[in-house]
Amino acid sequence: MKEADNQTPEPTARAVVLRGCRDAFGLPVVAVAGGMAGFGSLARDSGLGLGAAITASVGVYGLPGQVAFAELYASGAELFAVILAVSMGNVRFFPMAVAFMPLLRADLRRPAWLFALVQLLSVTSWAAALRAFPDVPAPLRRHYFAAFGLVCLVAGAIGTAAGHVATGALPRPVALGLIFLNPLFIGLLLADTRVTMTILALIAGAVAGPAFHLVSADWGVLAAGLIAGSAVFFFTEARLRRGRRA
Repeated sequence: MKEADNQTPEPTARAVVLRGCRDAFGLPVVAVAGGMAGFGSLARDSGLGLGAAITASVGVYGLPGQVAFAELYASGAELFAVILAVSMGNVRFFPMAVAFMPLLRADLRRPAWLFALVQLLSVTSWAAALRAFPDVPAPLRRHYFAAFGLVCLVAGAIGTAAGHVATGALPRPVALGLIFLNPLFIGLLLADTRVTMTILALIAGAVAGPAFHLVSADWGVLAAGLIAGSAVFFFTEARLRRGRRA
């Protein structure tokens, strides 16, 4: 009886939702809103209206794809080229979604809800959820993710609107610099991890990114991610195999 009394009660759905909102307010909201403000300014310079800019932020919800959309729109590219560029810019979300969505399926009666939840997936919400999930019961994880993701999505829409309206007061270098707030926050967040593969991936990406960009401004980021990420993966796998043999 004493052991049962000492056990910590499981959190309720309301408590998990409140925790998701509380975790989102602060640096995540500042990073997302700041990055989207930079996009809003860039979108207005590219000729996109306020409604189109907010729709791009909410619908695409990935700065590389959004920036590609604004730049190609400004250049008058064909619709197919715009869709292809946006898709390639956000293709990194595909493996992330495949690996992450099963974590939200526990006791889910209508799997179709996953199609709505996946729209809230970003690097920010993914990293925050992975940090919080060990303390959240599996059936309540989607409550935390939905609360955190919705707060960040709304903050992104507000940031886009603010950047679009305040374009005249923001020099272009400042607007572009705001776009890097979100990646910088993600880097700091992941740097706190103790997973060896994640640490090595951050270091490899930081070294390979600028080097490959000097070789090719168009394909440098993609090549750096593919080559550096694959090298870290195979290196880690080789270490694990050696550890098992030992």
